[in-house]
Amino acid sequence: MTLEETLKQNTIAIFKSEFDADISADAVTLNITKKEHVGDYTIVVFPLIKFSKKSPEQTAEILGNKLKENSGIVGSFNVIKGFLNLSFTDAFWQTRLKDIAGNKNYGTFAANKRKVVLEYCGPNTNKPLHIGHLRNMLLGFSMSEILKANGYDVTKVNIYNDRGIAICKSMVAYKRYGKGATPQSTGIKGDHFVGDWYVKFNEVANEEIKALPNAPADKDEAQKATSIFKEAHEMLLKWEAGDPETIRDWKQMNDWVYEGFNETFKLLGVDFQKDYHESETYKLGKDIIDEGLAKKVFYKRADGAVAVDLTPDGLDEKVLLRGDGTAIYITQDLGTAQLRHEEFNMEKMIYVVANEQDYHFKVLKLALQKLGKKWADGIFHLSYALVESPTGRFKSREGKTADADDLISEVLRIAEEKTKELGKIEGFTEDEANVLYKTIGLGALKYFVLRVNPYKKIIFNPEESIDFHGHTGPFIQYTHARIRAILRKADPANLADFKNLETLVAVERELIIQLGEYENAVLAAAEKYDPSEVANYVYNLARTYNKFYHECPVLTAATEGEKKFRIALSNQTGIMISKSMKLLGIDVPEKM
Repeated sequence: MTLEETLKQNTIAIFKSEFDADISADAVTLNITKKEHVGDYTIVVFPLIKFSKKSPEQTAEILGNKLKENSGIVGSFNVIKGFLNLSFTDAFWQTRLKDIAGNKNYGTFAANKRKVVLEYCGPNTNKPLHIGHLRNMLLGFSMSEILKANGYDVTKVNIYNDRGIAICKSMVAYKRYGKGATPQSTGIKGDHFVGDWYVKFNEVANEEIKALPNAPADKDEAQKATSIFKEAHEMLLKWEAGDPETIRDWKQMNDWVYEGFNETFKLLGVDFQKDYHESETYKLGKDIIDEGLAKKVFYKRADGAVAVDLTPDGLDEKVLLRGDGTAIYITQDLGTAQLRHEEFNMEKMIYVVANEQDYHFKVLKLALQKLGKKWADGIFHLSYALVESPTGRFKSREGKTADADDLISEVLRIAEEKTKELGKIEGFTEDEANVLYKTIGLGALKYFVLRVNPYKKIIFNPEESIDFHGHTGPFIQYTHARIRAILRKADPANLADFKNLETLVAVERELIIQLGEYENAVLAAAEKYDPSEVANYVYNLARTYNKFYHECPVLTAATEGEKKFRIALSNQTGIMISKSMKLLGIDVPEKM
């Protein structure tokens, strides 16, 4: 039973005995006491006075006295209006540390047999991964780890947008100008190689537009009048007809892209248990469309398109299938959702997709619910905002969104530069140093992205992300390395074995309280679909440990008892930093 559960059960019992009132655990609100007040935890009494029939102050006094008498853990209390601030005994906090240290599964909850399918990444195969995909992948992977820690059975899936006119644009440009070049012959990473041909297509199309006698003002319409676009459209028709040569070329170019993507996935440490391809799923939704028409939930418009009226739900009319019978994104997503339900029978289906698609996922969920598919209640769109540079949106030389690989390379370069400047590789071999640069650089990138609530825009500054003294991944990583350096000098027998001290220093108590908050951070991150709950928890833990480190000698403590206790406290803090960072997909170094 957690501390919070213990306090709530005691409070429920006191309200029954003192006020003859039955209250639920949900009625008892607990918070860590604010720094400006004396106490460890605070019970908010205001919601309870309707049960006690007394003033907030009277209720708090009675509850505080009874908790002190009966709980065995409350040493003192004070009342400020409707807030009961509880201070626990030093003996309790030391027992609390022993309980946490003795539970190897602390912060990992038992399997709840609830299945979750979590889709993330979702790239197009005509260009490299970009900065938006980075936030997507880091959010998706971290949420999968957090949900697993909460007992969910999580399946991570990816869908490749591997068909359509955009893919054919890259193919046509390569066929015209590639001269048999390959990623291997050019030394260019596969996804960048194909992406360069997509850029080439647009360059050629723009030149052709300039030569058109009466080019339409609309850029997309003008492009459709070019010979290179017409060639791409003809290739799309051949692909849809199953032309063997076109299919062969399409597979080859996509394979190059997948090789490139997989390099980035491996570097970032993200993975998927199943891949879906739009080329295989884009027609799936047509059965759903027929079902909707049969149930008269969907209807055909005069132009032949199939639509659903969502105006009663605060949206509008949404086309689900074109008038010529061809599928659009929502057609595919309806079918793919049904397919995943049949494959996994999951309780939750989470889509990690940018907030530009908020409307799309509202439509998807509503359309399926209107068809009576109860499982659609579990659809959740984990929407996230843009990533920008301090000077605006990231752009590359060609004007497209910045490549993920370019940003990763920049962060790794800065990590190496700063690590060398600060002398944190003394005694390292060259291989060890290179591993450390990668650990710090990727940790800086991941932490900077995940410390922010997904719904908030990120202003990403690579230099700022690699600061060994700020609210950053490297600061937390350095704290872990500092702890490991202490433990290497300590007797291994002291890592968890200590006798209770008579009194604790305030920062020792604060550190144990924070260790005890890990479970709450993990629970909150899952409930809110927000890894920043864990990211900010571990930053505060590292910051408190550094305060402890400067105030409380560990290996040179005044007594052997203090030394053993502080070694055990350091060891457990290191474990919780490592566990927290693992949930964020971040490695922590043993030394630096």
